[in-house]
Amino acid sequence: MKFHLFHIITFLMIVIVTTNAEILPPQLYWKSVLPNSPMPKAITNLLHPSGYWSEEKATWVDVGKGGVDVGVRKGYNEGGGSDVNVGVGHSDSPFNYLYAARETQLHDKPNVALFFLEKELHHGTKLNLQFTKTTSNNEAMFLPKQVANSIPFSSNKVEYILNKLNIKKGTKGAQIVKNTISECEEQGIKGEEKLCVTSLESMVDFTTSKLGNNVEAVSTEVKKYSSELQQYVIAKGVNKLGEKNKVVVCHKENYPYAVLYCHKTDKTKVYSVPLEGVDGNRVKAVAVCHTDTSQWNPKHLAFQVLKVKPGTVPVCHFLPQDHVVWVSK
Repeated sequence: MKFHLFHIITFLMIVIVTTNAEILPPQLYWKSVLPNSPMPKAITNLLHPSGYWSEEKATWVDVGKGGVDVGVRKGYNEGGGSDVNVGVGHSDSPFNYLYAARETQLHDKPNVALFFLEKELHHGTKLNLQFTKTTSNNEAMFLPKQVANSIPFSSNKVEYILNKLNIKKGTKGAQIVKNTISECEEQGIKGEEKLCVTSLESMVDFTTSKLGNNVEAVSTEVKKYSSELQQYVIAKGVNKLGEKNKVVVCHKENYPYAVLYCHKTDKTKVYSVPLEGVDGNRVKAVAVCHTDTSQWNPKHLAFQVLKVKPGTVPVCHFLPQDHVVWVSK
């Protein structure tokens, strides 16, 4: 009798542990897989502090505050996404290396200032940069894994997706959904392994499958934000991160909920770069340097700004605050 009771209790414990493992909150999942890797601010900003998801209403009910917060981005119907160019089949992201720059991007000073040459990455270099507060695009947060997995992310399921997220057809928000999915489905450049992740768990799983579990996630951190473009100087303390030139970088996409374009690229270096602004602002910036740009579009924004050709010199850029880079320790 004791023998059978012991096995019944053991079985129930296994069931409970297995079930809990499947519904772990994102923060606990992170700690279970990456116990020695602190979660950067760029990721914590994408997590709901409390509450639960109501699939019927497509809302996140925040019981901690006693109110209701929309789980997907507001303003995705009439006029939604007006801050983003919605041209079909073209990406305005400077981090998509397959596309040529638009004329408007060449006059977009914050975007232009992102790029510089690796030889400039040293104490005393002056750069004109802008670190603004998170925009409406960054209000999109991670859905629980189970919910994210229940929503298709495919170009042949767009109509279902729009209905699921309560987004009207023909709106700018609907076009943004189509564009983002299309960009995620495109084949990457040679040597690139990519995946658009729709939950924190899937981002962790993709990264660890490429780099292993001994990894560190870092993001750019700004002491104070400013809407003005100003001069920054690289302070002392530039450090190269990671043991190998293999990294996974995750860029925030424009979507109703948090979706990150994660890609593993070789021949890539990551640096921690301290910046000091003329107004006294201090930034712990993350810079990524690509030592092989031979597969990039020759008309990419970086080449037009820096006046260099693909595959000739390492090209670097700073990561915005809502992007994450993973390096092997």
